Amino acid sequence: MVQLCNPGLTCRRPPLKLNVLFLIARFCGCLVFPGTKKKFERFIFIFIVRSLCSRIDFQLTSMIEVVASMARGPVFLAGEAMECLITFTNPMSHLSTSASSEMLAWASAQIHCQFHASESRVALPAQGTKQDVQADSDTVLIPSRGERGQCMLDTPPKILFCDLRLDPGESKTYSYSEVVPSDGPPSFRGQAVKYVYKLTIGCQRVNSPIKLLRVPFRVLVLNGMPEPPFPQDEEVAPSNPFLEEEEVGRRDARPLERALEMLMITTSRRHPHLFNITNMRGKVAKFCIFKTVYRLGEDIIGTFNFSEGDIPCLQYSVSLQSEEEIQQQYQRRPGQPLSVTGHGRHLESCLHTASSHFSLPIPLNVTPGFSTDIVTLRWKLHFEFVTAREPMEPPTVLKNQSEVTVWMGAEHVDVDTFSWDLPIKVLPTNPALASHVSQFSGTNSINI
Repeated sequence: MVQLCNPGLTCRRPPLKLNVLFLIARFCGCLVFPGTKKKFERFIFIFIVRSLCSRIDFQLTSMIEVVASMARGPVFLAGEAMECLITFTNPMSHLSTSASSEMLAWASAQIHCQFHASESRVALPAQGTKQDVQADSDTVLIPSRGERGQCMLDTPPKILFCDLRLDPGESKTYSYSEVVPSDGPPSFRGQAVKYVYKLTIGCQRVNSPIKLLRVPFRVLVLNGMPEPPFPQDEEVAPSNPFLEEEEVGRRDARPLERALEMLMITTSRRHPHLFNITNMRGKVAKFCIFKTVYRLGEDIIGTFNFSEGDIPCLQYSVSLQSEEEIQQQYQRRPGQPLSVTGHGRHLESCLHTASSHFSLPIPLNVTPGFSTDIVTLRWKLHFEFVTAREPMEPPTVLKNQSEVTVWMGAEHVDVDTFSWDLPIKVLPTNPALASHVSQFSGTNSINI
């Protein structure tokens, strides 16, 4: 059954079936001109279609496609310049009979960070009742409109263009560049608090509401890192007042490279940290780890020496955990517990084992440690040990024995369990490396 439906038209009411129009035309033709039935049917059909089109108020769906793409990836360091290419396209073909030029009044872009807190865990101060009288208007650009939570920071909007005209099949690309605020928190999705960064692009046709295109991205913040001394292979030279200004600018325009260089220096320092693992009955093992500061994506490697222990260890486990702590003044309940999240675990049986080791990778998609006025995120290694209360004799193997010896463990062993936490620091990594596993694509589009 044929329907009165054109791809270039949008009906405000449900489309009419053409067979109804055919029946009306055929009936009118039979009444007025019985001898010229077919010609009059066509005439009546065209007349009725034109009349209905003018009454039903069809609208031509003039569309402009907007595509925003972050070429380098969706992960950035705070203080780094972010660049995004925004393309406006008139998808109508110039060969189409209904093709026409499209107009956009203006378009702008800006960065904003959205904050959301769990009401059951975080008690935020009451917001004031004062509200902008223009906030409810759909012709005022508000980048956080429709978002959950509150906008905690945003950059000034930058106008991309005014009065853009696109002919059928024409595209125009604009480049947006902005420095990611260095005083904001990192991107974080915790159990109690969330910080989400987005690039918002606002577009408006004449006498139409504003349309928003949002591109989420991830921000990494370098904080809590000690100032490293100059490495031995780094050239230290006095400033030269006779250098050209361009050379001075080129030397200082490397914030990302300098930050990553400092990060590599801080996380590459290695020296053994030794710990004696003991419980109330005596020494269990000696633990060695070569550093306690890591980058995202690195492996945490540690070794145990059980030969120096007096208490037999049956089993141990090591877990990589993050702790999310709400600052005391914002806690919903006094003394509320921390939110602990596990990111990897190593479990091993070690009875009669002289030494053992573990390796735990730090995922690239987790958030490094940070602290704000509301929440603090810390990292640690959580150890759990299962030890025997009584000494356990190891299996005896004769020197000249050629056959395989099978040792049967005891059916019942009285054990003790205890745990230990070792704080560590987790810092960001190269944003280009973190972009490979990001949940964001760095690209989004909308039709307006």
